[in-house]
Amino acid sequence: MATAARGWQGFRVYLEMIKIEHSVFALPFALIGMMWGSVSATGHPWPGWRAFLWIIVAMVSCRSAAMAFNRIADRDIDARNPRTKGRALPSGLISLRTINLYFYGSCALFLIAAWQLNPLALVLSPIALGVTLFYSMTKRFTPLCHFVLGISLGIAPAAAWVAATGTLSLAVVWLTAAVTFWTAGFDIIYSLQDEDFDKENGLRSLPQAIGQKRSLFVSRCSHGLAVACLATSAVLVNAGIVTYIGVGLAALLLVYEQALVKPGDLRRVNM
Repeated sequence: MATAARGWQGFRVYLEMIKIEHSVFALPFALIGMMWGSVSATGHPWPGWRAFLWIIVAMVSCRSAAMAFNRIADRDIDARNPRTKGRALPSGLISLRTINLYFYGSCALFLIAAWQLNPLALVLSPIALGVTLFYSMTKRFTPLCHFVLGISLGIAPAAAWVAATGTLSLAVVWLTAAVTFWTAGFDIIYSLQDEDFDKENGLRSLPQAIGQKRSLFVSRCSHGLAVACLATSAVLVNAGIVTYIGVGLAALLLVYEQALVKPGDLRRVNM
């Protein structure tokens, strides 16, 4: 077992462990929710530096807490899986005590950020945190766990809209649905790698439940719905031609992503 990293090196291991890029993926959607919300409330897409910075803090801290909790909850499973046994916690690169410290710190920072934004953000913050943490347990009892992960990322634009306006709107709900289906479609593809392991260890996923071919069909339907929901949200806010071009580019990106993987051929999953 490796020696646990400490100090700055330990923090770098932590950032890699929680996959900070997941927060980066959801960030543009959150900022779209923020700008659309600000336009609906004030007619201007910029809510001010204070709101912007606290939205960034809230989003990154919530995602960091969720990923840390996922690593804590799955540490024994990860240690048994050849694909994941090299992760920081099962390999000993970082201690359970250190991860717990970062987890509770991230939760506290998220609640502080919500408090600094507005009353509705603070009231809804335990629900948002609960949804993101709940995903870690779903693979133990439902093959629909991929969609719970999608919701945990999908709430980012709705949360940013609430943060910017103190209200909620149907338009951002469609954007939330788009991110939900986008993420779920990707996670189904990613989970194809663990189909045999999941079956052997009593874990649930769509590949474990219905096989690779049907799972890829569900993934492709999810990505089709993601594009439809993106387009619907753009129409509801009268977003304009640039947004529609962006939706078209997103659709092409998802088509390319789906073309990388076929039943029985997982060589390019990590792309």
